[in-house]
Amino acid sequence: MTSIALALLAAVGTYLLITSRRRSATARPDRSGRVLSAVDIGNRLEVSLQRAGLDGVSPVQFAGAVASVGALGLVAASVVLGFGLPSLVIGVAAAATPVGAWRQRRIAAHRAAQESWPRLIEELRVLTGSVGRPIPQALIEVGLRGPVEIRSAFVAAQREWALTTDFERMISVLKQRLDDPSADATFETLLIAHQVGGDIDRRLQALAEDRRVDVGDRKEAAAKQAGARFARWFVIIVPAGMAVAGLMVGDGRAAYGGGLAQVLIATAVVLIVGCWIWAGRIMVVPDEQRVFDR
Repeated sequence: MTSIALALLAAVGTYLLITSRRRSATARPDRSGRVLSAVDIGNRLEVSLQRAGLDGVSPVQFAGAVASVGALGLVAASVVLGFGLPSLVIGVAAAATPVGAWRQRRIAAHRAAQESWPRLIEELRVLTGSVGRPIPQALIEVGLRGPVEIRSAFVAAQREWALTTDFERMISVLKQRLDDPSADATFETLLIAHQVGGDIDRRLQALAEDRRVDVGDRKEAAAKQAGARFARWFVIIVPAGMAVAGLMVGDGRAAYGGGLAQVLIATAVVLIVGCWIWAGRIMVVPDEQRVFDR
């Protein structure tokens, strides 16, 4: 049974390698219909890592971390359960751990940025109003004093402004790096005021109030989910504890080595991982859709 499973996994892996090379040789269109090359995909991966606060980490390095964690998970599972189908499944699940950590870090950075925008907008009101700073300079000053999660984006924007003095290009850099609807609305307001003028103070005041209401609603929703998020850990803790207890009872370790037992354990691991992912998805507070993302 184990040899058949390993042969199937090897065949699937070979197929994926061959088809991925074929797909990478030909560009594919994105949602907007624009053709994406392998370089475009690599650039997008780098931007995604930067948004999660992983500046200086290349996609290749991240893939290496995924492979290393997966290998460690495979070895650890093999020591406990013996090498077989369950160990391979556990190794694949362990390989997804860096991806999950990256997603959580990106979500945390996004949440910190959302919560900071009402304050940042109020600071922009002061700098562009009573202090009399030019809009680009005020935006850079406010961003560099903002949360750590967004400072790298403003460092890149400051570099772009110093090189080109093009405010629109500077805004494009910030939009790409931050990927935040609140930031998009703020930047568009500042861009219009910079290009055509107008009562920027009143617009920023209304925008800050709207952002405060949105942040308050999201905090309330997250607080109501605290108990459910804690209970989610039992999806992993309880089955893992029962499996370890079974190893220590009688000939439990030998029983786990049987062909049918290996299939059942692998199925159980897949179900546990599926339940963990599903539970996380249904508790996600929907993000506000980006309107000014170009």
